[in-house]
Amino acid sequence: QTLACSILTALLSEFSSSSKTSNIGLSMEFHGNCKRIFQEDDLRQIFMLTVEVLQEFSRRENLNAQMSSVFQRYLALANQVLSWNFLPPNYILHYIAMFESSQNVMLKPTESWRETLLDSRVMELFFTVHRKIREDTDMAQDSLQCLAQLASLHGPVFPDEGSQVDYLAHFIEGLLNTINGIEIEDSEAVGISSIISNLITVFPRNILTAIPNELFSSFVNCLTHLTCSFGRSAALEEVLDKDDMVYMEAYDKLLESWLILVQDDKHFHKGFFTQHAVQVFNSYIQCHLAAPDGTRNLTANGVASREEEEISELQEDDRDQFCDQLASVGMLGRIAAEHCIPLLTSLLEDRVTRLHGQLQRHQQQLLASPASGSIDNKVLDDLYEDIHWLILVTGYLLANDTQGETPLIPPEVMEYSIKHSAEVDINTTLQILGSPGEKASSIPGYNRTDSVIRLLSAILRVSEVESRAIRANLTHLLSPQMGKDIVWFLKRWAKTYLLVDEKLYDQISLPFSTAFGADTEGSQWIVGYLLEKVISNLAVWSSEQDLANDTVQLLVTLVERRERANLVIHCENWWNLAKQFARRSPPLHYLSSSVQRTLMKALVLGGFAHMDTETKQQYWTEVLQPLQQRFLNVINQENFQQICQEEEVKQEITATLEALCGIAEATQIDNVAILFNFLMDFLNNCIGLMEVYKNTPETVNLIIEVFVEVAHKQICYLGEAKAMNLYEACLTLLQVYSKNNLGRQRIDVTAEEDQYQDLLLIMELLTNLLSKEFIDFSDTDEVFRGHEPGQATNRSVSAADVVLYGVNLVLPLMSQDLLKFPSLCNQYYKLITFICEIFPEKIPQLPEDLFKSLMYSLELGMSSMSSEVCQLCLEAVTPLAEQCAKAQETDSTLFLATRHFLKMVFDMLVLQKHNTEMTTAAGEAFYTLVCLHQAEYSELVETLLSTQQDPVIYQRLADAFNKLTATSTPPTLDRKQKMAFLKSLEEFMANVGGLLCVK
Repeated sequence: QTLACSILTALLSEFSSSSKTSNIGLSMEFHGNCKRIFQEDDLRQIFMLTVEVLQEFSRRENLNAQMSSVFQRYLALANQVLSWNFLPPNYILHYIAMFESSQNVMLKPTESWRETLLDSRVMELFFTVHRKIREDTDMAQDSLQCLAQLASLHGPVFPDEGSQVDYLAHFIEGLLNTINGIEIEDSEAVGISSIISNLITVFPRNILTAIPNELFSSFVNCLTHLTCSFGRSAALEEVLDKDDMVYMEAYDKLLESWLILVQDDKHFHKGFFTQHAVQVFNSYIQCHLAAPDGTRNLTANGVASREEEEISELQEDDRDQFCDQLASVGMLGRIAAEHCIPLLTSLLEDRVTRLHGQLQRHQQQLLASPASGSIDNKVLDDLYEDIHWLILVTGYLLANDTQGETPLIPPEVMEYSIKHSAEVDINTTLQILGSPGEKASSIPGYNRTDSVIRLLSAILRVSEVESRAIRANLTHLLSPQMGKDIVWFLKRWAKTYLLVDEKLYDQISLPFSTAFGADTEGSQWIVGYLLEKVISNLAVWSSEQDLANDTVQLLVTLVERRERANLVIHCENWWNLAKQFARRSPPLHYLSSSVQRTLMKALVLGGFAHMDTETKQQYWTEVLQPLQQRFLNVINQENFQQICQEEEVKQEITATLEALCGIAEATQIDNVAILFNFLMDFLNNCIGLMEVYKNTPETVNLIIEVFVEVAHKQICYLGEAKAMNLYEACLTLLQVYSKNNLGRQRIDVTAEEDQYQDLLLIMELLTNLLSKEFIDFSDTDEVFRGHEPGQATNRSVSAADVVLYGVNLVLPLMSQDLLKFPSLCNQYYKLITFICEIFPEKIPQLPEDLFKSLMYSLELGMSSMSSEVCQLCLEAVTPLAEQCAKAQETDSTLFLATRHFLKMVFDMLVLQKHNTEMTTAAGEAFYTLVCLHQAEYSELVETLLSTQQDPVIYQRLADAFNKLTATSTPPTLDRKQKMAFLKSLEEFMANVGGLLCVK
């Protein structure tokens, strides 16, 4: 074996010099940093030799240190071969010279591997090897990765479905024999979950269901057992705050596998996975409840100490950190709704009863001895944590995450409610819904209520207990996290269930339509209740920014749909809230800027509900007029210049600017006319503020942000005249900023960060203005008819004028230090690329300094920045070269600059490693540059060939270049020729793309 290993190592080291590299090869790395090119046949022979050696090793009872080392190298080699991405030759260019052993590459070899990989002894060998070495962490990683790759086997290697079924059945048998009855090591968890994930992901459902029933049943039982086990271990990792969360990663993979299985109703009948879902769901709930009902905070040695439960300030919120887990558990809960919905209801009702009792005991204790201050909060903390997880799971069970889609009640929840609706007493259900201050069990006939509505009622009762505690001056005993959970759930629920649109469903639950449907007392009551909750939270929790933010997001949800807003505006509380905010009276005045911004957005959206003309006018008088009046009163004071830096004045200005951003964010197609005209008056005044606050970076920042939001939300709706008004305002803003900042010395880090923020916003503004060229919903200015303040003047400022002026401003300020900020760098290059694509004809007309700066930026981006930036630069070069070709001005500065870019792209494609995602952009730029500079291209090729000493490599390169440009006519900017060139370039890269990098 030692001799064989030496021979193989020599083979690996010298392989590229053999004659077998004369055709298309595969690049791989092994043993150090040696990079060599291999043929697929050679890889298969290496693999077969590796298998033989591993078989010999696996027969040995004991291995000495030297043999273990050799064994490990062979196992690593097998892993590397199986992790190869077997692609057709014309796609190999994506992997030449940049092989990385990847755990995400699925195994799809050609037919030539059939005899090797479908031999059941090969699969059995790797299971045997793993059983032998599983306690050696390093080797176990390789053996599990080999098995994970074999679990992903697919493609032409299988001659028919029967062979797939046989292979899968043998594999599952081997897997079950390996892991059943053993205690899985920490180091095995992720590998085993990857194996199962690959089996479920890669093999079609009809193949999975074709294996023997008993075997499939054993496999699903094993999956259930592992999921529950890994879930418990993941929860323990969380408590112990381990750095390496291997069980958490493994648990996530298994939950994803469950999602794939349970969402397939074609191959598995309804209810097929119900009992398994119950087990996984119960296990998840148990892990997140405190002892004695659950196992949260229990370690193998008993109860965890309180110190172990400290939460980091920077820790992500559970609902975000575990959103994928919660989505999977929520789906499993819906699959087993008959069990899970009543379970959650029971657990929540129990916890809220205990919470209510505990708060009452604390209140009595405080009344009995106000100065004692020695209250033990452990019981409360455990209750809050239980309620936290129960609310999160309930939120994910009852509603899906919907971004950009109409939120719909999940079909399983709807079907569950419909199925039991005959047993439901509607009046009792409505009574339980409308009585959050009472225990459900105290209401006669409570067992005949709709289970879904009763679950919602349990959460409303949590909310009510919180509200009563606040009224009893026990706020200091409450958990802000629970407050966040409540409004997060209510927002999620309201989006999906409140005023349910019956037209979107084939069938609707009668309890749902009666309780939450349009024109029902239930929907009116719950809108009023939610609005009251919002107002209470903003008054009590104004200092808790996250909670206040979630609260105003709930408010936005209540008014963002016209049907819901129509109910909201009939609540007296809504008008009181609007007046209170307009007056900037406490406690709303204490809310953070971002919360005030979102609150303004909600108030504006509410103003477009259905109201008669007089009421609507009254509303805008209440909401918008005070904002305008207060602002004008401040800035029109004779001594404004002297008092502008006073804290009270700055606060007023800041609050107004935040409110303007909120108004812009509320823009929709049916309100843009009113809002644009209202905002334009402010924009012109804001430009004057730029001068006043030029030495106050945070105010300058906020002023620019107002313009950014207006452009972002409104530009796509503006017709020509209105767009012109906005362009002019933006141009004036940039001129003022330029006057105040060009030549200013930035000497400290804080000043640099201020400028970073300014420039980022300016580039965002310019990019938003450019988006008008891509997204334009404005036929004419018809949408503004009736809102015109006067006739538009004949002015001709264009987006191009504003954007190029902005670039002229940005470029001199853009230092290499500033480009180290990734978001600024990406926004800068995105803007440059947009400009080159939309206005290529204007680039040669730029002032000389600006033109040179722009070209230098492109060169820097292609040579020294991230692959994302490099791709943007390549996309910018193509239209510039096309512009040169059209103009046919061979003495222009742009023509000379593109000649330099030809050399850069040539080197990138032929001589350098590059991210394969850039190949298309590089190929298109290369073709256009070759068309433009054919003589220079020929010179580059000749120079490259002249440096090759090896005649074999010289000939191979010469043949490849000849084939690349083999045509009877010189290349031109013709689409058909371009596509043919790009195809030839793929073959060129496959033949020689890796040769000069690898050599």
